[in-house]
Amino acid sequence: MESTTIESLEEKLRQAMLTSDVSALDELIADDLVWTMHTGLVVNKQYDLDAHRSGIFKFTKLEIGDRQIHSYGDCIVVTLKAEIAGTLNHQSFCETYRFTRIWVQRQNRWQIVAGHVSQMEK
Repeated sequence: MESTTIESLEEKLRQAMLTSDVSALDELIADDLVWTMHTGLVVNKQYDLDAHRSGIFKFTKLEIGDRQIHSYGDCIVVTLKAEIAGTLNHQSFCETYRFTRIWVQRQNRWQIVAGHVSQMEK
């Protein structure tokens, strides 16, 4: 049951990232998020929301593959590969990344509490 729920939340997240839907992202991301960027920079929820709100992140392509969902009760670990294109700080990019996202259920609601993204070599 949880993997179906997480799959639908992952799709909601993908759509929110593509459209920079800050309201949906705010709902899906925990207030105490700890995220490690592909550069090694560790950021929080506000950084992510501000980057979408301001246009620092603009995604035009976000194709997901090789998604694996591992359930640990009220914690779920999702790993996936994503081909992403768009602009970052007004610079175009098209790269492949590996993501790890940790979803935790609190007060009957699943949210991302931590994660990491790594850029893959071409």
